[in-house]
Amino acid sequence: MYVLDANVFISAHRGYYDFDLAPSFWRSLESHASQNNIRSIDKIQDEIISSNPKNPDRLHLWSAANFKDYFERTDSQDVIDSYSEIQQWAYSNQQFTASAKDEFARNADAWLIAYTKAKGHTLVTHEAYNPEMRKRILIPVVCRQFNVDYVNTFEMLRSLQVSF
Repeated sequence: MYVLDANVFISAHRGYYDFDLAPSFWRSLESHASQNNIRSIDKIQDEIISSNPKNPDRLHLWSAANFKDYFERTDSQDVIDSYSEIQQWAYSNQQFTASAKDEFARNADAWLIAYTKAKGHTLVTHEAYNPEMRKRILIPVVCRQFNVDYVNTFEMLRSLQVSF
């Protein structure tokens, strides 16, 4: 099971897989979600919706119509326990700036990693591993710290044997 970061949806929508350029990309997400190969979490859904709640864009509308059942809740005890462990690590880590820690506590990244860790899935993100980063806590850095598998969108698509 792959768990998608917001940047998978947002980057595709704003760029190389926009709805009018590559509708098959979006159909493949729906298809693989219905086959229990792909999910995301409620906090990512919130990020997609909160970008412009009064004037929803195509991504917001698509997610509400076609992907709403595949945003998993993060309120189970195993996810909350993982989230707590991840946040403790982040806040006690002297490498990161205070603002990086605050941002990490506010955004969906820690929840995404916690859900993926708790459920034993693979996280999908466009972020790259950079262990020297101080101003931002990157998903791949945390994933490696907690032995959570992660890939980028293209690796996921290849693994699922998606072709356009």
